[in-house]
Amino acid sequence: MVIAKITPGKAYSLKEASSLVREVNTARFDASVDVHIRLGIDPRKADQAVRGVVTLPHGTGKTKRVLVLCNPDKEEEAKAAGADYVGLQEYIEKIEKGWLDVDVIIAAPSVMPKIARLGKILGPRNLMPNPKSGTVTDNVAEAVKEVKGGKIAFKADKQGIIHASIGRVSFSPEKIYENAHELIQTVIKLKPPTAKGTYLRSVTLASTMSPGIPVDIKTLQN
Repeated sequence: MVIAKITPGKAYSLKEASSLVREVNTARFDASVDVHIRLGIDPRKADQAVRGVVTLPHGTGKTKRVLVLCNPDKEEEAKAAGADYVGLQEYIEKIEKGWLDVDVIIAAPSVMPKIARLGKILGPRNLMPNPKSGTVTDNVAEAVKEVKGGKIAFKADKQGIIHASIGRVSFSPEKIYENAHELIQTVIKLKPPTAKGTYLRSVTLASTMSPGIPVDIKTLQN
């Protein structure tokens, strides 16, 4: 039983967890490795919203499907940078009809008024382009390259928890550790000044369909 490899009540260092998450994996496919970070914030308060971007040193192990919404003058550079889908009106209509076969949507600032009505569809799925995450930009080519190269966006949900995929179980323990460490340190730097008490409440490393591994908070802040 893989669960027997996890000692009840024990919190592991991030390096230990990065090795153990591969050992307790039960999926018969190259499962995702995810980090779940519970924060001591009040997500209902705008000044305690935690969101940001981070470039994972080793990428996520998943090729992200990127849609660029732009006017014709930006289409060629978006395609040349590796965007999977490029256009505007046709994709606005497809999204309104339920099409969402993308992982990231990048938009030029000039088209934001046209796609504002997609907010109700894209917002809950964390797909709405946003300047804070670098997905609203005139330099669409650079944004596409960054996403394809391992840049991910994250934000705390309504419970104050950040969920982020940082690799695959096929990654070496070192790569899992370095990706997870980069994310966690970025989140620590984003602590809102108004957040009171303990900021990092808990950190858990888990792969798809496998038990979570508690990470010792003290080993992350030293």
